[in-house]
Amino acid sequence: MGSFSLLHWLVVLVIIVLLFGAGKLPRVMGDFAKGIKAFKAGMREEDESESKPPQQVQPPATPAGDRPAHDRS
Repeated sequence: MGSFSLLHWLVVLVIIVLLFGAGKLPRVMGDFAKGIKAFKAGMREEDESESKPPQQVQPPATPAGDRPAHDRS
């Protein structure tokens, strides 16, 4: 009673095809696949950002002759 038979799945498939139409079904499934891929890519980026420690950015060193006029003493 808890599991679905092949007949149940065929009825569900027929209802889906009737609702969406045979032409729209590939587009809907393609959009669904793109959403899953985007979700996985987002999860992968999140994992990479958590595993890397934040890097400190140091300002570039300027030679003594290249200092602006207001910094010269």
